[in-house]
Amino acid sequence: MNKKQQKVLNAVYERPTSNNIAWRDIESLFSVLGCEITEGLGSRIRVKLNNERVVFHRPHPLPNTNKGAVESVRRFLINAGVKL
Repeated sequence: MNKKQQKVLNAVYERPTSNNIAWRDIESLFSVLGCEITEGLGSRIRVKLNNERVVFHRPHPLPNTNKGAVESVRRFLINAGVKL
């Protein structure tokens, strides 16, 4: 994991929840963590890590992820056993 990906992971776990994390950076974090990512319908993606599965919607038209989605990413990573 490079410094940028570590910074994104820290931002996901940060409280209060950030709303200025670019979605492409979150997807890059998923990849480096070894998540299995498959495309769904429209802007949906399915993500699996350590038998935890979740579906996310890529944000559009803006590239940043809203607070609710960041909290969902945090919950998914915690349930999958990802620690800081």
